[in-house]
Amino acid sequence: MEYDWSKFTKRVSIKADVQSIYNSWTTQQGLESWFLRLAEFTKPDKTLRDRRSNVEAGDTYKWLWFGYGDESVECREVLEANGKDLFRFTFSGGCIVTIHIKTEKGETLCELTQSDIPLTEKGKVDFHLGCMQGWTFYLASLKSFLEGGIDLRNKNDQLHDVINA
Repeated sequence: MEYDWSKFTKRVSIKADVQSIYNSWTTQQGLESWFLRLAEFTKPDKTLRDRRSNVEAGDTYKWLWFGYGDESVECREVLEANGKDLFRFTFSGGCIVTIHIKTEKGETLCELTQSDIPLTEKGKVDFHLGCMQGWTFYLASLKSFLEGGIDLRNKNDQLHDVINA
């Protein structure tokens, strides 16, 4: 069986309710607590969404990370946000990221799938291997923050080439 470079899925169990995990992914306030230094969402009417409001399909986003300058910005679109357990958005390289939150065997799981990864050398290295490493860390950061309030991100702008930035 040949490895499928066009997608990957990562799952993490989190001792939190489905709605708390969903809100952590779909609000500016939530995303900036464990993932991003800036997570602005703009509604289709070009107004900024309130930092505590859940995103909706058709919104666009502007994301900035700790450890990277403002030139490392991600500006893409929210494709789906059902208000409870599913969030889908466009991402770097033409990829699609889908977040599905569910209960399985008594545990709450956050499942992330990145798909539509280009089957080029750059796609395999940057958008498969690189993004898989990044998402693995950020899923651990989400778990740490929701379960214990500990933010795992490096916020020191002087420190580079660390896994937590």
